[in-house]
Amino acid sequence: MALPSEPLSASILAIMYFGDAVFAVSGALTAARYRMDVLGFVLIGVITGIGGGTTRDLLLGRTVWWTQNPLELILCIVAALAAYFWITDDMTRRKGMIWSDALGLSVFGVVGCHVALQFGAPFIIAVFMGMVTATGGGLIRDVLTNTQPMILCGELYATAALAGSLVYASLTYFALPGLAAEVLAVLTAFSLRASAIIFGIRMGPPGEFVRIGKAGNNQKNDL
Repeated sequence: MALPSEPLSASILAIMYFGDAVFAVSGALTAARYRMDVLGFVLIGVITGIGGGTTRDLLLGRTVWWTQNPLELILCIVAALAAYFWITDDMTRRKGMIWSDALGLSVFGVVGCHVALQFGAPFIIAVFMGMVTATGGGLIRDVLTNTQPMILCGELYATAALAGSLVYASLTYFALPGLAAEVLAVLTAFSLRASAIIFGIRMGPPGEFVRIGKAGNNQKNDL
């Protein structure tokens, strides 16, 4: 996901491929809720896995990475098929979708920000591209499955991605070693998202900035 002259580090590649896999699983498990066939699993899984990075590359005017190196595409297909054949329990599917999505969100915020910085984007644009990378695939997944997008219904979702991306860009600006910056940024985003899932933290309307513990019994049962 970078220019040929500036290859990604091993650690960024590792979390990028991890993010591809877990986001593809979250997409496939969403397809399971609608009882799609194997092609539906693969389609939704792949779109979730590569949708955010594709959107980022198009906005930056870069060559879309997976059109030159299909490894990400293959990885998403394999992950979606694995979810189709081996995750069959409904509750496990729901839990798996929620937590795999949280993991993908956390790592893709860092990857997207890193790619944008490496491409020469200004600080604020790089932070925004981190959020786009982290949320784009999930947004497309939800639209295609006629599900209310988490980014639009008060979930602490884009905020968590934005926080992780901002932490990474800031630590990189202050020359913290790459691996340390990546780990701290991923932990920041995941901690926020996990807290929101466990404690029902949501962004409220005007006059009620944050809601805590009002997620309802359905979400509690999903944890």
